[in-house]
Amino acid sequence: MTQQHTAAGPATLTMGKALTAGLRSAMTRDDRVVVMGEDIGRLGGVFRITDGLLDEFGAGRVIDTPLAESGIVGTAVGLAYRGFRPVVEIQFDGFVYPAFDQVVCQVAKLHYRTRGQVNMPITIRIPWAGGVGAAEHHSESPEAYFVHTAGLRVVAVSNPQDAYTMLQQAIACDDPVVFFEPKRLYHTKGAVDLGADIADAAPMGLARVVREGSDVTLVAYGAQVTTAMDAATAAEDDGVSIEVVDLRSLSPVDYRTLSASVRKTGRMVVTHEAGGEAGVGAELIASITEQCFHHLEAAPVRVTGHDIPYPPAKLEKHHLPDLDRILDAVDRVLDRPNSLSEVAL
Repeated sequence: MTQQHTAAGPATLTMGKALTAGLRSAMTRDDRVVVMGEDIGRLGGVFRITDGLLDEFGAGRVIDTPLAESGIVGTAVGLAYRGFRPVVEIQFDGFVYPAFDQVVCQVAKLHYRTRGQVNMPITIRIPWAGGVGAAEHHSESPEAYFVHTAGLRVVAVSNPQDAYTMLQQAIACDDPVVFFEPKRLYHTKGAVDLGADIADAAPMGLARVVREGSDVTLVAYGAQVTTAMDAATAAEDDGVSIEVVDLRSLSPVDYRTLSASVRKTGRMVVTHEAGGEAGVGAELIASITEQCFHHLEAAPVRVTGHDIPYPPAKLEKHHLPDLDRILDAVDRVLDRPNSLSEVAL
């Protein structure tokens, strides 16, 4: 049973409730923090992440907006100009596209355009990616668009503690942050230290080695971290030691942690739900190859979603990178003869 989290200290929370607690802490700490989005007030959001905040902080700080993402983000830009710290909720990942012009042309560039005179401390929360059996435009993985955009920080959480801590760090950051929340982990439970000081927590820009290993470095982010951990456990039974790295920050990337891991293992596999063409994995592999070429024992491999529009719910299990596809990639970088690709030949 989920513990109550009205008092500071350890608790067991779902990721959804950890995000709620993070918002509550940030809003309590700083009255410049305002939350905006579609149905986030009285309804508490489609995923109930903002549930109860309207009663606690009032309609002046928890703002139900029209169904107009461009207008929501544009209003956040104006609020940031006036010294507020807006937190925007995009109801579903695929709904961010109508706001793309505002995010890329305004949010990302105003600090540079004004020669540092104007900050854009805007946090754009995006319930993100697949695995929940949703309809079209409700399971997108648009992270590469924002990673490619200079002026934005892009992060993705994979567990309740990071959800709680990193959301507060994003809100406190003077840079705009695109904050990806994996929908299929909203109900996943984990320990959360509600008394943790965000100043003492690991910076949101750092990657984290979540499982030590010696044979292969497996890099993942968001919900794929869980799949990567399952793959590492399965590989252990076959005598293969996989080091799992949770990327956490997609832009900027913590290449120091990645490089250290790859220099140790000599092999690298990257997995993410988004398509492989020009994706985050491609950039990670290119950069690590440049930095660690003489330490690599094999060419790095990507395990990604297919380069297609997101499929109907009944077919998504064939689209999402799973344990078998990851283990096949591990076999390939280890030059093991039982990989799926060789069997297919």
